Amino acid sequence: MKAARPLLSLLIGLVSLAVSWVFLDMWTKGGGSRPPLSWASPVAVLAIAVAVVAAGLPVRRWVHDGRGAVDPLVAARTAVLAKAAAYGGALLVGWFAGQGLVLLPDLVGERQRDLLIAGLTTLAALLLVVAGYVVQHWCRVPPDDRDEDPTGDEG
Repeated sequence: MKAARPLLSLLIGLVSLAVSWVFLDMWTKGGGSRPPLSWASPVAVLAIAVAVVAAGLPVRRWVHDGRGAVDPLVAARTAVLAKAAAYGGALLVGWFAGQGLVLLPDLVGERQRDLLIAGLTTLAALLLVVAGYVVQHWCRVPPDDRDEDPTGDEG
């Protein structure tokens, strides 16, 4: 499996930001109501980031410290989870940042609370992206000592 690429995460976040901002701006100017923002959003995204890190810790101990035992299939699934967290988090960063941008022009009453929620959820999603890249790094297996000299010379 190829590792998640930071440039692709950035691209996903920017496209998600642009699409959500344009769509929500057109939707609200056309009379539609904004999607509701709840305090559960930043809490849930942060909980997912914590779960990704928690899933990666046993793999880190196994790969880097040689402690514990982890099924290789579990390690591979953890690496896939980390990659999904990096890309999914980038998507969420764009979505919630786009909602925040739509709220900026007219900050009155409930919109201030919604802007705070959108901002906190954007930060939580950014932490999810970081968690994905950190756990992905933990899942890398270092090369064997035999592989250090590709020429095959022993001395």
